[in-house]
Amino acid sequence: MSTDVLTMHASVARAATTCAHCGLQVPDGLIESSREEQFCCSGCETAFAILHDHGLDSYYGFTERRVGPVRASGRTYEEFDHPAFTSLYVRETAGGRMRTELYLEGIHCASCVWLVERVPLLQTGVVRSELDVRRSLAVVEWDSAAVDLSTIARTLDALGYAPHPFRGVARADMRRKEDRAMLVRIGIAGAIAINVMLTSLALYAGEVNGMELRYEQFFRWMSFAITIPAFIWPGRVFFSGAWAALRTRTLHMDFPIAIALAAGLVRGAINTIAGSGPIYFDGLAVLIFALLVGRFLQQRGQRLATDSTELLHAIAPDTARIVEQGRLREIPASALLPGMTLDVRAGESFAADGVLLEGRTTVNAALLTGESRPTRVERGGAVYAGTLNVEAPVRVQVKEAGESSRIARLLQQVESSAARRAPIVLTANRLAGVFTAIVLVLAIGTFALKTQWNAPHALDDAIALLIVTCPCALALATPLAITVAVGRAAGNGMLIKGGDALELLARPAILVLDKTGTITEGRTSLVEWHGPEWVKPLVLSLESGSSHPLAEGFRSAWPDFTTTVAEDAQHVVGGGLMGRVNGHRVCVGSPRFVATQTNASLRTLPSITGTLTPVHVAVDGELIAAAGLGDAIRADAEQALNDLRARGWRTMILSGDAPEVAAAVGHSLGFGDADIVGGATPEDKLACVERLKTQGTVVMVGDGVNDAAAIATAHAGIGVHGGAEACLSTADIYLTHPGLTPLVTLHDGARNTLRVIRRNIAFSIGYNLIGAGLAMTGILSPLIAAVLMPASSITVVLGSWYGMTFPRRTTR
Repeated sequence: MSTDVLTMHASVARAATTCAHCGLQVPDGLIESSREEQFCCSGCETAFAILHDHGLDSYYGFTERRVGPVRASGRTYEEFDHPAFTSLYVRETAGGRMRTELYLEGIHCASCVWLVERVPLLQTGVVRSELDVRRSLAVVEWDSAAVDLSTIARTLDALGYAPHPFRGVARADMRRKEDRAMLVRIGIAGAIAINVMLTSLALYAGEVNGMELRYEQFFRWMSFAITIPAFIWPGRVFFSGAWAALRTRTLHMDFPIAIALAAGLVRGAINTIAGSGPIYFDGLAVLIFALLVGRFLQQRGQRLATDSTELLHAIAPDTARIVEQGRLREIPASALLPGMTLDVRAGESFAADGVLLEGRTTVNAALLTGESRPTRVERGGAVYAGTLNVEAPVRVQVKEAGESSRIARLLQQVESSAARRAPIVLTANRLAGVFTAIVLVLAIGTFALKTQWNAPHALDDAIALLIVTCPCALALATPLAITVAVGRAAGNGMLIKGGDALELLARPAILVLDKTGTITEGRTSLVEWHGPEWVKPLVLSLESGSSHPLAEGFRSAWPDFTTTVAEDAQHVVGGGLMGRVNGHRVCVGSPRFVATQTNASLRTLPSITGTLTPVHVAVDGELIAAAGLGDAIRADAEQALNDLRARGWRTMILSGDAPEVAAAVGHSLGFGDADIVGGATPEDKLACVERLKTQGTVVMVGDGVNDAAAIATAHAGIGVHGGAEACLSTADIYLTHPGLTPLVTLHDGARNTLRVIRRNIAFSIGYNLIGAGLAMTGILSPLIAAVLMPASSITVVLGSWYGMTFPRRTTR
């Protein structure tokens, strides 16, 4: 056989060789003919050895498993053993073990779960390792005397699952304690209910077959004794809520429940002492159990619906690129720690607050400062999470990240302000109080009338009425819908501080808009160009070294042209620039200045719109081109304004710019003369808004700096993208996305939210009316009422969660 044929066969054999761990093709240079298993990289070889040595070869039996080489970072993870890390992310369990939650990279299927949960077999001292595959979150418990957390982290890293601390561990720990306490209550209430039902079975059997009086009395007192602890601890939550309602003189939803439970206990105790009549203890014990289960499910549903972590993710990036041992790795932004080094490229947002270690760049900090033009940041300068790196790649040392960053602290104000109650919320709460009072009257009347008629289940019917008509669903209908809508709006770049603003925006009103930065871009840009393409690189080359706003306008308009160094460049103050580019004498500047450098008439080129700054270009003494630079109208402005007008809004311009400029912009967008006000000072804007408030609801939209007073005075204030920290503190709503289209989305979302609220209230009232009728007629028992009561609340929770308010954000 020839050498060529042998080579061909060898190549085919190598091409068919796959990695024993990940299944990918093994590079030719890594194939070892003397070894049965072949590996595509050292990481896969290490992972395979770990699994094989510990008898976990069944991992390779999964039909779906990780496809891709194991990229172990090689980190020591020494910071995981630091006391500061321990205080932030590690908790001690009741048994003296340590517990933490780690975000793992590379999680995607069942084989990952299987492997991660067998870490206790791989590492001595690890007691438990459980993985939530949906969130890539592993719960690890270990004996700190036997193994360090850094050792566990290195084991996970060697398997290809690089670990990172979970920043929400404190909140999760608090929620876990709350859930554990509630589950203990439910467990105790359930155990009591079972034992009371067993004693009740004996009494029921005695009613059918007969029972001696002494045994009947024994079982009555036994039921009473077992039921008392259910009231003392598990059922105490309802009486605590009722007592709080009395102290605040508010008919809380726990009030009718507490009355129903107390009435049943007192009547059962009286009958027990008397030795005759129903005792109700089995029904009461089961009722407490069912009510606690319903409350637990309701709280879990509310927690899911009201989780507001989207606020931070709506602004800051989800991932960050860190530098470790000279290598770049991408990790979740939530895993960043102070002291880490970030690699941030041009066009990317900073994931944390920090200082520049390497490089220099310009940063668009409009989100925080309101400055529409990028600012220069040198080495040692501060940068903030959510701001944009405009110009060049840089390295940043992390100082503050996640919830401690500057933008997160600002958003905490938004989150806390979201509790502000809209008028419709207050109306719903008053309605719930009135409804509770009516129910109490009906329950007393039902008991009194049925007792007078000698009805056998008078107390049962009254208790069922009090339970089934608990206004939980009615009280949840409005605030829950608003809270969900606020979270969804944040996912769409609209930070809403309170439900009152949502209610105002649901109906057409007077929309007052600032011009600069709101209707227009708020920065100098090239709006008109009359000239040949070949001139553009010459203009850019001459303007490349200038810091003038007009030069920035040219650079932003033509980013793709290649420039050369201009020779003999001269800047004439008040005139323009002159210089030699590629052998051509180029002059760029005002028409009057350029005219002095040429013999051509200014009328040989098309005129520039009056609201723009005209710039002429001459090459080799000949007038070649004309440009118009200025504050361009936003591309979506006309369509968005027309959409709002079609929905019934009256739109106005209230600008501090020159009246003729404001008029030119307004007329181009369909504003009438009466709806355009130019040359307005901040005091004028304030007075104008106050005057308009006498005509109806006023919504003011501005940049949150020079419009701050008007925004604060209007019924609802909206700060636009680039509106600074003052915008978050003054405006009711802050738009993180540029343009006017978010205003249309905001109105539609607010209108949809009110629709969901009305639907929830209608369902709650309808349910309560039907339930009350069934209870008063004796069809509904207290136990069935206890099951139906939380079901109605859960229905409202689901209705609010799945209601079409604002669009769901599908990507980040």
